[in-house]
Amino acid sequence: MNWEWLGEFFKGMAKPVAALAVVLMAVALSYSQKLGLESEMAYSIFRAFLQLSVIGFVLQFIFNQHNAVWIILAYLFMVSVAGYTAGQRAKNVPQGKYVAGLSILAGTSVTMLLLIVLKVFPFTPRYVIPVAGMMVGNSMTVTGVAMKKLRDDIKIQKNLVETALALGATPQQAIHQQVKRALILALSPVLDNAKTVGLISLPGAMTGLIMGGASPLEAIQLQIVVMNMLVGASTVSSIMSTYLCWPAFYTKAYQLQSKVFSSD
Repeated sequence: MNWEWLGEFFKGMAKPVAALAVVLMAVALSYSQKLGLESEMAYSIFRAFLQLSVIGFVLQFIFNQHNAVWIILAYLFMVSVAGYTAGQRAKNVPQGKYVAGLSILAGTSVTMLLLIVLKVFPFTPRYVIPVAGMMVGNSMTVTGVAMKKLRDDIKIQKNLVETALALGATPQQAIHQQVKRALILALSPVLDNAKTVGLISLPGAMTGLIMGGASPLEAIQLQIVVMNMLVGASTVSSIMSTYLCWPAFYTKAYQLQSKVFSSD
């Protein structure tokens, strides 16, 4: 096995180590202002360094395998972690972690499949894993927000929902407005980001390409694809999450579950 890349890695770590100077500046400022954040800053940077280094070695291993199985395993791992994290945000939603995981899986897999079928990206780890990571991370955020907002809104407007049910509305009709508000709230940051991309700051993918030597025009083309896929994956995931979680809010007699809305 070729281990030259390992030597290159350690040589390249000189710049990240030098960049610790700005962290030391932040630690010094925290100490001088008595913020008490020095240990948390040091722990955060150490954890980021450790996590990114491990992920770098894992990706290097996967890239060298040229095997689709490793791509799928890496993707499923990201979805699992994202589902758990989104479920933690919506902890009062029954089976929230599973609902979030399935929603993120549905939204990102459908979007990725379309991109591959349309030959926007080839099915190789160098393309699929970074692209999937961006979609999964974005879908994780919108899914967690949508599920939490939906449950909280129904709790606040419980009397309105129960009145609608008493007047003959179906369970889905009774919470239609709450579902709509939850989805709008969850998707608004994604859409706002798409509206202002390039005007306020250069996105990460575009910045990475430009710093890597690509022309700005090539970087723009990729960034447009990235924004499109983020909007698509986020929309599918958030809608799927509301459809999957609302049945758990009702009993078999189509009454609101008191235990779901009694806790905070």
